Amino acid sequence: MSSIGIIMNGVSGRMGYRQHLVRSILAIRDQGGVELSDGRRVQVVPLLVGRSEEKLAELAKRHDIADYTTDLDAALADDRWQIYADFLVTKARSAAIRRAIAAGKAIYTEKPTAESFEEALELARLAADAGVKNGVVHDKLYLPGMRKLKRLIDSGFFGRILSVRGEFGYWVFEGDWQAAQRPSWNYRAEDGGGIVVDMFPHWSYVLENLFGRVESVYAQAVTEIPQRVDEGGQAYAATADDAAYAVFRLEGGVTAQLNSSWTTRVNRDELVEFQVDGTLGSAVVGLFACKIQPRNATPKPVWNPDLADEHDYASDWIESPANEVFENGFKTQWEEFLRHVLEDGPHGFDFLAGARGVQLAELGLRSSREGRRIELPDVTLDTTPAPTASDLEAAAR
Repeated sequence: MSSIGIIMNGVSGRMGYRQHLVRSILAIRDQGGVELSDGRRVQVVPLLVGRSEEKLAELAKRHDIADYTTDLDAALADDRWQIYADFLVTKARSAAIRRAIAAGKAIYTEKPTAESFEEALELARLAADAGVKNGVVHDKLYLPGMRKLKRLIDSGFFGRILSVRGEFGYWVFEGDWQAAQRPSWNYRAEDGGGIVVDMFPHWSYVLENLFGRVESVYAQAVTEIPQRVDEGGQAYAATADDAAYAVFRLEGGVTAQLNSSWTTRVNRDELVEFQVDGTLGSAVVGLFACKIQPRNATPKPVWNPDLADEHDYASDWIESPANEVFENGFKTQWEEFLRHVLEDGPHGFDFLAGARGVQLAELGLRSSREGRRIELPDVTLDTTPAPTASDLEAAAR
């Protein structure tokens, strides 16, 4: 059996370890490799890369992995490894990806691809000029709930889609009397943190691939908890936004309203839920579940504030069946990207798609600062990024 070598940079982090190493690459290894269109299988061979040799050695031993190193440049120079995969913190990502492009590796990366739209677009251009295949994680599109939603859209269930409303988030403890569930850098803007730069790239590809391109954004980003406690027990100033409330206007006239928060307590079935309303029906979708209410089964509520409403509205919804087995979304997209590299299979989620996500985050923050709606130009490799606030200040000086 042939094999393909994968440099996995940042596997000691939560996402890199749990979703990309254990639930994706090792799961593919354990099933005998990735299956190609002609029935052949190609085995995956990971090379663990990170800063701590001790941590890497422990992970390699735990999972029976032969190769690990703290020397990224040596790994990139070695022809045994054909793919570079990046799960680093955002601030470190762009420089590593540039080195991988120069080395001629195919590249698969977490989002956001860079700290600025200008840099994300430059990475897309560099990869195109170098002719290297590239992909960006679009994991939420592969979730069971989202795949059920896509099936509903493709079937015409909604008729004309009118609006999308989404709620994402949960309470992240401040770190004083209970440890936080997220790393402290997430709450420091100087370290690349913030819920807008984390979640808006997700919303970009979810909205774009299910409902239409985002044409404008109106957002309010806030830091609701100004001080938190880090992993070492030290208090620090939370300089990044921890909640964002946004309205997106989509191509075709659909309005999407999405709330993202690490300062909310959950009163819904899942940590993320979307309600999609159309002329012929509606759906409520989470990570896994999908409930529908067609037009001919919609109740007729009447507003009467003088009487308690005893109608059980939850019972009016019908659970949409799975009708197929959905595997882990990260693993499914990894298999698609591997086929893209090995046999030029389809994979549309490239660095340019990643740049659109960074653009939405950047303009969402600008919208919040300026208190107005911001239009989003279409993004191509020839797009000229709009000047930033710092660019304008420098020009004025």
